[in-house]
Amino acid sequence: MSKYKVPKIEDLIEAGVHFGHQIRRWHPKMEPYIYTVSKNIHIIDLEDTERLLKEACEFLNKMASEGKKIVFVGTKKQSKDIIKSEATRSGAMFVNERWIGGTITNFPTIKKNLDKLIKYIRGKETGEFDKYTKKERLLIDRETDKMNLVYGGILSLAETPDVLFVIDPKRERTAVKESQNAGIPVVAIVDTNADPTGIDYIIPGNDDAIKSVALLVRAIADAVEEGYKDFDKKGADQSKKDAKKAEPVSEDKDDMVVTTTESPVVTAEVEEIEEKLVVEVVEPKKIEKIEEKVEEKKEETKTPKKAKSKKA
Repeated sequence: MSKYKVPKIEDLIEAGVHFGHQIRRWHPKMEPYIYTVSKNIHIIDLEDTERLLKEACEFLNKMASEGKKIVFVGTKKQSKDIIKSEATRSGAMFVNERWIGGTITNFPTIKKNLDKLIKYIRGKETGEFDKYTKKERLLIDRETDKMNLVYGGILSLAETPDVLFVIDPKRERTAVKESQNAGIPVVAIVDTNADPTGIDYIIPGNDDAIKSVALLVRAIADAVEEGYKDFDKKGADQSKKDAKKAEPVSEDKDDMVVTTTESPVVTAEVEEIEEKLVVEVVEPKKIEKIEEKVEEKKEETKTPKKAKSKKA
């Protein structure tokens, strides 16, 4: 049983996920996901939405549990704050202002900008810029704020991301195109006016209403969060195992008692110890016997001399 919760059809209806765009604005490739038409508006089939949302959550949960880098992308006005809060909560990265062209296909250049931003932030924290004039510090602050707005959500990105979660691939077509060229899987909330071509995991739904976006993004974020928790747990368990292996095994020989009766196999070492113990016990007795014999011989040698003296 999954730890995260996937919304049911009743929740999707309440949030207005089923409302698409007007008929004249539809994209023909979204026809399989359209249930009916009501008042010149396409109605999305929520059974498909529920099923595909579950598949997308399972995929992202698996990727997160493997420690993959996931980036949430949504630059619409109504989804900016949702993307930022849910991505931060789940441990993923995000782009909610503007997708910079080349973030995937020309990442080395983007990495230079990220390093520059990190340098500015650290310099401000450590007081490195205090030696500059007031005007110079003001210019640095302005540039930092400007870069932080664009790159702040992907500041910890050391290399190209492994997965993209996109809200409205029509608006974020540059990000989707770059992902396709780089072979990076894309999960996206797709409305009836967007082209689903190139999207690996389609979630048909309303990408304009705040309630709809909030519900779908929350479900995705929950799956990602649980995946990263599993990954952290695996890492902690592995570090404990490595620590146990690295610990030296202490053997207290004084406290160890080995007896031949307890062990089914008598080792050569135990036999040698027993022989030494026997020798240590037997040798003093032999020495005592030898000393007694020596004393007896001495007495025997003394008695004949006395006898000769008497005869004389």
